[in-house]
Amino acid sequence: MSAPTRLGRYPVRRRIGSGAFATVWLAYDEHLDCPVAIKVLADNWTDDHHVRQRFLEEGRFLRKVESPHVVTVYDAGELEDDRPYLVMAYADQGTLADLVELAPLSRSQALSVITQVGRGLSALHDRGVLHRDVKPANVLFRTVDNGRGAHIVAMLGDLGLGKAMDMSSRLTMAGGTPSYVAPEQALGEGLDPRADQFSLAALSYFLLTGRQPYSHASLAAAENPAPPEAMDIGNPAAEEVVLRGLAKDREDRFPDVASFTAALVEALGEPDDDTPPTWVPLDRELTRAASRPERTGVASDQPPAAPRRRLRRWPWVAAAVLALVAGSGAGWALERNATSEQTIKDSTGTLFVTVPDSWTGQVDPDQWVPFEGRSEQASLAAGTREGWNSENDPGEGVFIGILPGEELPSRVPGHAACPIQRGPYFDEKDGDRLMTVYFSGCPGVDLTVERVVQVNQNQLLWIQIRADERGVAARVLDSVEASGY
Repeated sequence: MSAPTRLGRYPVRRRIGSGAFATVWLAYDEHLDCPVAIKVLADNWTDDHHVRQRFLEEGRFLRKVESPHVVTVYDAGELEDDRPYLVMAYADQGTLADLVELAPLSRSQALSVITQVGRGLSALHDRGVLHRDVKPANVLFRTVDNGRGAHIVAMLGDLGLGKAMDMSSRLTMAGGTPSYVAPEQALGEGLDPRADQFSLAALSYFLLTGRQPYSHASLAAAENPAPPEAMDIGNPAAEEVVLRGLAKDREDRFPDVASFTAALVEALGEPDDDTPPTWVPLDRELTRAASRPERTGVASDQPPAAPRRRLRRWPWVAAAVLALVAGSGAGWALERNATSEQTIKDSTGTLFVTVPDSWTGQVDPDQWVPFEGRSEQASLAAGTREGWNSENDPGEGVFIGILPGEELPSRVPGHAACPIQRGPYFDEKDGDRLMTVYFSGCPGVDLTVERVVQVNQNQLLWIQIRADERGVAARVLDSVEASGY
């Protein structure tokens, strides 16, 4: 999928990510001389008045708030095909979900993120807006330069479920992420800021323990949650604060988010450092003014006729499975961008991933046979060189493959040479169940992460990424797409 040359007056650098309702592009504001993120409504929703209105409301909600901890909207407009777009601050350090999948935060870093997210929520609440979907994927990191030098700021983004309080005070449609949503929100009851407090407490539990307080498979399961397991963090006062924020009855929670975060800071002490360190290297070729070839009449991206299904942060497949993939990659297809990355696709045209140029030393788009005697399935592999996926001499690369399966496995093949293993973790994202195992300190290539996703009733997606740099791994895993599953 080729990037558009421009969106409105903004030259486009590359795609950042996409979901069911919108695609986000990295672009450049030539007037303000800075990179920006542009969120464009998907073309198949242009004529849906409800979805279009919700998209525009997100921009209006964000514009109501002036806080460094809420994503700023700079501009809005419409493309030639009538799709609306929002021009927002560019989160150059990715999301909290990306970061914690690759490395846990220290307690001080976790507390810093919690307090900054709390400030963002308080700013929203002060302007009469509820977020309603606080979770790791909606906490963004941005590098800010000031007199003290560069530092990282945590921001709240994606107010697609945001609601004005006067609307949420009445019976409203249930929504949110099951493992982070307050019981009253899952029930569709009228809401107040204590619903966001519950979600922030769930996020706090996750950052301080490394595990989620709940593993709800649906909103129905979140309507009447049992008390979460003990946190076992060696600080009873802090645990009491978090559990009070997770109280099933909102009357038992703190009166507001600021009271919750203040109590947590009192229990844990002031954080020693502001935020996690910079972990995604800034690509100067993408985040500065540069000449790009113009294409006459191109003002918006043109998606394929069949909609692709976006698979966010699902980049891991078992090493044993990957070892089955072989071949020199003859006939592989590349969609070249005007950057150092390339989007490759498999021979069936259903699997897509964007990788660094250096990862196209060996590309294999051909189908594979996951089990002996079974039919061929779509698969795609790309790496730095031939044999990159071997255990003896590994290189950086990615594998994606479809295989039959009605349930997630209980484990994946291990990597004995990697001294650190985290997981397996079971979760649900965008309606799909998944399992993830993380390996680090691996010889040859530091990071190896395995993930299995239940994409429908009888098929699984297995993905693996091996990478030396967390930022590169995050960009590749965030680019995985599939269609028809």
